Amino acid sequence: MRVIATVEELRTALSVTARAVSVAAREAVPAAARDAAPAAAREGRRGTGLVPTMGYLHDGHTSLVRRARQDCDLLVVSLFVNPTQFGPGEDFASYPRDLPRDLELLEREGVDVAFAPPPDGLYPPGADTVVRPGRVAEPLEGAHRPGHFEGVATVVTMLLSAVQPRVAYFGEKDWQQLQVVRRVVRDLLLPVEVVGLPVVREADGLALSSRNVRLSTEDRRHALCVPRAIEAAREAFAAGESDPAVLERAMARALAREPAVETDYAVVADAETLQPQLRATAASRALVAARVGGVRLIDNAPLAEASDTPAPGR
Repeated sequence: MRVIATVEELRTALSVTARAVSVAAREAVPAAARDAAPAAAREGRRGTGLVPTMGYLHDGHTSLVRRARQDCDLLVVSLFVNPTQFGPGEDFASYPRDLPRDLELLEREGVDVAFAPPPDGLYPPGADTVVRPGRVAEPLEGAHRPGHFEGVATVVTMLLSAVQPRVAYFGEKDWQQLQVVRRVVRDLLLPVEVVGLPVVREADGLALSSRNVRLSTEDRRHALCVPRAIEAAREAFAAGESDPAVLERAMARALAREPAVETDYAVVADAETLQPQLRATAASRALVAARVGGVRLIDNAPLAEASDTPAPGR
Protein backbone atom coordinates (compact mmCIF):
# COMPACT_ATOMS: atom_id res chain seq x y z
CA MET A 1 0.00 0.00 0.00
CA ARG A 2 1.28 3.45 -0.94
CA VAL A 3 0.86 6.21 1.66
CA ILE A 4 0.67 9.61 -0.01
CA ALA A 5 0.67 13.10 1.53
CA THR A 6 0.38 15.51 -1.43
CA VAL A 7 -1.83 15.81 -4.49
CA GLU A 8 1.18 15.77 -6.80
CA GLU A 9 2.43 12.50 -5.30
CA LEU A 10 -1.10 11.11 -5.44
CA ARG A 11 -1.50 11.72 -9.16
CA THR A 12 1.87 10.14 -9.91
CA ALA A 13 1.14 7.14 -7.71
CA LEU A 14 -2.30 6.61 -9.25
CA SER A 15 -0.87 6.66 -12.76
CA VAL A 16 1.82 4.11 -11.90
CA THR A 17 -0.50 1.91 -9.83
CA ALA A 18 -3.24 1.93 -12.46
CA ARG A 19 -0.80 0.71 -15.11
CA ALA A 20 0.46 -2.04 -12.81
CA VAL A 21 -3.08 -3.16 -11.98
CA SER A 22 -4.01 -3.24 -15.66
CA VAL A 23 -0.98 -5.35 -16.55
CA ALA A 24 -1.59 -7.75 -13.64
CA ALA A 25 -5.23 -8.15 -14.58
CA ARG A 26 -4.35 -8.76 -18.22
CA GLU A 27 -1.75 -11.40 -17.37
CA ALA A 28 -4.25 -13.19 -15.12
CA VAL A 29 -6.57 -13.83 -18.10
CA PRO A 30 -5.72 -16.57 -20.61
CA ALA A 31 -4.84 -15.28 -24.07
CA ALA A 32 -7.81 -17.01 -25.73
CA ALA A 33 -10.23 -15.42 -23.28
CA ARG A 34 -8.62 -12.00 -23.78
CA ASP A 35 -9.01 -12.26 -27.54
CA ALA A 36 -12.70 -13.24 -27.24
CA ALA A 37 -13.61 -10.54 -24.73
CA PRO A 38 -14.68 -6.96 -25.50
CA ALA A 39 -11.91 -4.38 -25.35
CA ALA A 40 -12.87 -2.98 -21.95
CA ALA A 41 -13.01 -6.44 -20.42
CA ARG A 42 -9.70 -7.42 -22.04
CA GLU A 43 -8.06 -4.50 -20.26
CA GLY A 44 -9.40 -5.86 -16.97
CA ARG A 45 -10.45 -2.45 -15.70
CA ARG A 46 -13.33 -1.83 -13.36
CA GLY A 47 -11.91 1.58 -12.57
CA THR A 48 -10.78 3.43 -9.49
CA GLY A 49 -12.78 3.59 -6.27
CA LEU A 50 -12.52 6.27 -3.59
CA VAL A 51 -13.57 6.05 0.05
CA PRO A 52 -13.28 9.53 1.60
CA THR A 53 -12.90 9.47 5.41
CA MET A 54 -11.71 11.66 8.26
CA GLY A 55 -9.81 8.74 9.75
CA TYR A 56 -10.13 7.05 13.13
CA LEU A 57 -11.66 4.18 11.22
CA HIS A 58 -14.33 1.81 12.56
CA ASP A 59 -16.42 -1.05 11.18
CA GLY A 60 -18.63 1.38 9.28
CA HIS A 61 -15.61 2.58 7.31
CA THR A 62 -14.46 -1.00 6.88
CA SER A 63 -17.79 -1.89 5.23
CA LEU A 64 -17.19 0.87 2.67
CA VAL A 65 -13.61 -0.26 2.04
CA ARG A 66 -14.63 -3.89 1.56
CA ARG A 67 -17.40 -3.02 -0.86
CA ALA A 68 -15.04 -0.76 -2.81
CA ARG A 69 -12.33 -3.42 -2.82
CA GLN A 70 -14.88 -5.86 -4.23
CA ASP A 71 -16.01 -3.44 -6.94
CA CYS A 72 -12.82 -1.73 -8.06
CA ASP A 73 -9.39 -2.68 -9.38
CA LEU A 74 -7.71 0.34 -7.81
CA LEU A 75 -8.78 1.54 -4.37
CA VAL A 76 -7.92 4.86 -2.74
CA VAL A 77 -8.91 5.77 0.82
CA SER A 78 -8.45 9.34 2.00
CA LEU A 79 -7.74 10.13 5.65
CA PHE A 80 -8.21 13.85 6.17
CA VAL A 81 -9.81 15.78 9.02
CA ASN A 82 -11.07 18.66 6.93
CA PRO A 83 -10.80 21.96 8.83
CA THR A 84 -13.21 23.85 6.57
CA GLN A 85 -16.24 21.77 7.61
CA PHE A 86 -15.80 22.61 11.29
CA GLY A 87 -17.21 25.86 12.65
CA PRO A 88 -16.00 28.01 15.56
CA GLY A 89 -16.28 26.15 18.86
CA GLU A 90 -16.68 22.75 17.16
CA ASP A 91 -14.47 19.75 17.79
CA PHE A 92 -11.83 20.01 15.07
CA ALA A 93 -8.96 19.98 17.58
CA SER A 94 -10.42 17.13 19.65
CA TYR A 95 -11.65 15.00 16.75
CA PRO A 96 -10.05 11.56 17.32
CA ARG A 97 -7.00 10.75 15.21
CA ASP A 98 -4.77 7.67 15.01
CA LEU A 99 -3.04 7.52 11.64
CA PRO A 100 -0.74 4.52 12.35
CA ARG A 101 -3.75 2.44 13.44
CA ASP A 102 -5.74 3.51 10.37
CA LEU A 103 -2.91 2.66 7.98
CA GLU A 104 -2.49 -0.78 9.55
CA LEU A 105 -6.22 -1.46 9.09
CA LEU A 106 -6.17 -0.29 5.45
CA GLU A 107 -3.12 -2.43 4.72
CA ARG A 108 -4.99 -5.48 6.01
CA GLU A 109 -7.97 -4.65 3.82
CA GLY A 110 -5.87 -4.55 0.66
CA VAL A 111 -6.13 -0.82 -0.07
CA ASP A 112 -3.81 0.32 -2.87
CA VAL A 113 -3.32 3.97 -1.90
CA ALA A 114 -3.91 5.78 1.38
CA PHE A 115 -4.07 9.54 0.84
CA ALA A 116 -3.32 11.20 4.19
CA PRO A 117 -2.37 14.84 3.59
CA PRO A 118 -1.80 17.52 6.20
CA PRO A 119 -4.13 20.53 5.72
CA ASP A 120 -1.54 22.32 3.57
CA GLY A 121 -1.07 19.15 1.53
CA LEU A 122 -4.56 19.45 0.05
CA TYR A 123 -5.50 23.13 0.09
CA PRO A 124 -3.18 25.31 -2.02
CA PRO A 125 -1.74 28.42 -0.32
CA GLY A 126 -4.33 31.19 -0.29
CA ALA A 127 -7.14 28.90 -1.44
CA ASP A 128 -10.46 30.72 -1.15
CA THR A 129 -12.72 28.99 -3.69
CA VAL A 130 -15.67 27.14 -2.20
CA VAL A 131 -18.43 24.91 -3.55
CA ARG A 132 -21.74 26.18 -2.24
CA PRO A 133 -24.42 23.45 -2.38
CA GLY A 134 -28.07 24.25 -2.89
CA ARG A 135 -31.28 23.85 -0.89
CA VAL A 136 -30.58 20.30 0.25
CA ALA A 137 -27.80 21.71 2.44
CA GLU A 138 -29.96 24.33 4.16
CA PRO A 139 -32.07 22.49 6.78
CA LEU A 140 -31.00 20.28 9.70
CA GLU A 141 -27.19 20.12 9.75
CA GLY A 142 -27.01 23.17 7.52
CA ALA A 143 -29.08 25.20 9.96
CA HIS A 144 -27.23 24.01 13.06
CA ARG A 145 -23.74 24.11 11.55
CA PRO A 146 -23.51 27.13 9.22
CA GLY A 147 -20.85 26.68 6.58
CA HIS A 148 -20.44 22.97 7.30
CA PHE A 149 -21.70 21.73 3.96
CA GLU A 150 -19.69 24.30 2.02
CA GLY A 151 -16.61 22.72 3.60
CA VAL A 152 -17.88 19.20 2.84
CA ALA A 153 -18.82 19.99 -0.76
CA THR A 154 -15.52 21.74 -1.40
CA VAL A 155 -13.27 19.03 0.01
CA VAL A 156 -15.21 16.22 -1.69
CA THR A 157 -15.01 18.03 -5.02
CA MET A 158 -11.25 18.46 -4.51
CA LEU A 159 -10.80 14.77 -3.69
CA LEU A 160 -12.86 13.70 -6.70
CA SER A 161 -10.76 16.00 -8.88
CA ALA A 162 -7.48 14.67 -7.49
CA VAL A 163 -8.37 10.96 -7.59
CA GLN A 164 -10.80 10.94 -10.55
CA PRO A 165 -12.54 7.77 -9.38
CA ARG A 166 -15.23 5.90 -11.24
CA VAL A 167 -17.08 5.30 -7.96
CA ALA A 168 -17.04 7.05 -4.57
CA TYR A 169 -18.43 5.38 -1.45
CA PHE A 170 -20.15 7.10 1.49
CA GLY A 171 -21.96 5.86 4.57
CA GLU A 172 -25.65 6.57 5.07
CA LYS A 173 -25.15 7.60 8.69
CA ASP A 174 -24.36 11.08 7.37
CA TRP A 175 -27.53 10.99 5.30
CA GLN A 176 -27.78 14.68 4.52
CA GLN A 177 -24.10 14.76 3.56
CA LEU A 178 -24.75 11.91 1.13
CA GLN A 179 -27.59 13.88 -0.49
CA VAL A 180 -25.39 17.00 -0.69
CA VAL A 181 -22.62 15.04 -2.40
CA ARG A 182 -25.07 13.47 -4.85
CA ARG A 183 -26.47 16.89 -5.71
CA VAL A 184 -23.02 18.42 -6.21
CA VAL A 185 -21.99 15.53 -8.47
CA ARG A 186 -25.20 15.86 -10.47
CA ASP A 187 -25.20 19.63 -10.76
CA LEU A 188 -21.50 19.95 -11.63
CA LEU A 189 -21.63 17.05 -14.12
CA LEU A 190 -18.86 15.18 -12.30
CA PRO A 191 -18.18 11.78 -13.94
CA VAL A 192 -18.45 9.64 -10.82
CA GLU A 193 -21.03 7.26 -9.39
CA VAL A 194 -21.88 7.91 -5.72
CA VAL A 195 -22.69 4.78 -3.73
CA GLY A 196 -24.27 4.98 -0.26
CA LEU A 197 -24.03 2.03 2.10
CA PRO A 198 -26.20 1.30 5.16
CA VAL A 199 -25.52 2.51 8.69
CA VAL A 200 -23.44 0.05 10.69
CA ARG A 201 -24.51 -0.29 14.33
CA GLU A 202 -23.30 -1.71 17.59
CA ALA A 203 -25.22 -4.70 18.96
CA ASP A 204 -27.30 -2.32 21.12
CA GLY A 205 -28.30 -0.18 18.14
CA LEU A 206 -25.95 2.81 18.53
CA ALA A 207 -24.67 3.94 15.14
CA LEU A 208 -20.92 3.60 14.77
CA SER A 209 -19.11 6.93 14.79
CA SER A 210 -15.52 7.99 15.32
CA ARG A 211 -16.81 10.36 17.99
CA ASN A 212 -18.25 7.47 20.07
CA VAL A 213 -14.80 6.95 21.60
CA ARG A 214 -15.30 10.23 23.49
CA LEU A 215 -18.46 9.00 25.24
CA SER A 216 -18.12 7.95 28.87
CA THR A 217 -19.78 4.71 29.96
CA GLU A 218 -22.71 6.70 31.36
CA ASP A 219 -22.94 8.96 28.30
CA ARG A 220 -22.99 5.95 26.03
CA ARG A 221 -25.94 4.54 27.95
CA HIS A 222 -27.76 7.86 27.57
CA ALA A 223 -26.90 7.94 23.85
CA LEU A 224 -29.05 4.87 23.19
CA CYS A 225 -32.10 7.12 23.24
CA VAL A 226 -31.02 8.37 19.79
CA PRO A 227 -31.57 5.06 17.93
CA ARG A 228 -34.60 4.42 20.16
CA ALA A 229 -36.14 7.69 18.99
CA ILE A 230 -35.74 6.61 15.38
CA GLU A 231 -37.21 3.22 16.19
CA ALA A 232 -40.18 4.94 17.86
CA ALA A 233 -40.98 6.72 14.59
CA ARG A 234 -40.59 3.49 12.62
CA GLU A 235 -42.89 1.60 14.97
CA ALA A 236 -45.54 4.31 14.79
CA PHE A 237 -45.34 4.30 11.00
CA ALA A 238 -45.62 0.50 10.90
CA ALA A 239 -48.74 0.81 13.05
CA GLY A 240 -50.35 3.02 10.42
CA GLU A 241 -49.34 6.59 11.37
CA SER A 242 -48.20 8.79 8.49
CA ASP A 243 -48.54 12.30 9.97
CA PRO A 244 -44.95 13.57 10.31
CA ALA A 245 -45.89 15.71 13.33
CA VAL A 246 -47.17 12.65 15.20
CA LEU A 247 -44.07 10.64 14.27
CA GLU A 248 -41.84 13.47 15.45
CA ARG A 249 -43.67 13.64 18.78
CA ALA A 250 -42.95 9.93 19.25
CA MET A 251 -39.28 10.66 18.63
CA ALA A 252 -39.30 13.59 21.03
CA ARG A 253 -40.80 11.47 23.80
CA ALA A 254 -38.08 8.85 23.41
CA LEU A 255 -35.37 11.50 23.60
CA ALA A 256 -36.99 13.22 26.59
CA ARG A 257 -36.56 10.05 28.65
CA GLU A 258 -32.88 10.97 28.91
CA PRO A 259 -32.68 14.47 30.42
CA ALA A 260 -28.89 14.48 29.94
CA VAL A 261 -29.39 14.48 26.16
CA GLU A 262 -29.73 17.82 24.38
CA THR A 263 -31.64 17.50 21.10
CA ASP A 264 -30.77 19.65 18.08
CA TYR A 265 -33.49 18.13 15.91
CA ALA A 266 -35.65 15.03 15.59
CA VAL A 267 -37.60 15.13 12.34
CA VAL A 268 -39.20 13.11 9.59
CA ALA A 269 -38.37 14.48 6.15
CA ASP A 270 -38.25 13.71 2.47
CA ALA A 271 -35.29 11.40 1.91
CA GLU A 272 -33.89 13.28 -1.08
CA THR A 273 -34.66 16.94 -0.39
CA LEU A 274 -34.71 16.82 3.45
CA GLN A 275 -37.79 19.07 3.31
CA PRO A 276 -40.91 18.55 5.46
CA GLN A 277 -43.74 16.44 4.04
CA LEU A 278 -47.51 16.53 4.45
CA ARG A 279 -47.56 12.73 4.71
CA ALA A 280 -44.71 10.39 5.43
CA THR A 281 -43.95 7.43 3.19
CA ALA A 282 -41.85 4.31 3.66
CA ALA A 283 -38.93 6.12 2.05
CA SER A 284 -39.17 9.14 4.36
CA ARG A 285 -36.20 9.53 6.66
CA ALA A 286 -36.29 9.85 10.44
CA LEU A 287 -33.27 11.95 11.43
CA VAL A 288 -31.87 12.90 14.82
CA ALA A 289 -29.00 15.07 16.01
CA ALA A 290 -28.32 15.30 19.73
CA ARG A 291 -25.53 16.13 22.17
CA VAL A 292 -24.53 13.66 24.85
CA GLY A 293 -21.81 14.64 27.30
CA GLY A 294 -20.48 17.24 24.91
CA VAL A 295 -20.39 14.79 21.98
CA ARG A 296 -22.67 15.50 19.06
CA LEU A 297 -24.25 12.40 17.50
CA ILE A 298 -26.34 12.04 14.37
CA ASP A 299 -28.41 9.09 13.21
CA ASN A 300 -31.15 8.28 10.72
CA ALA A 301 -33.13 5.50 9.11
CA PRO A 302 -35.96 5.11 6.61
CA LEU A 303 -39.39 4.69 8.13
CA ALA A 304 -39.56 1.26 6.51
CA GLU A 305 -37.00 -0.88 4.75
CA ALA A 306 -37.47 -1.58 1.06
CA SER A 307 -38.56 -5.14 1.84
CA ASP A 308 -41.15 -4.02 4.41
CA THR A 309 -44.79 -3.47 3.57
CA PRO A 310 -45.43 0.29 3.66
CA ALA A 311 -47.77 1.35 6.41
CA PRO A 312 -51.06 2.78 5.20
CA GLY A 313 -51.70 6.49 5.72
CA ARG A 314 -54.45 7.68 7.97
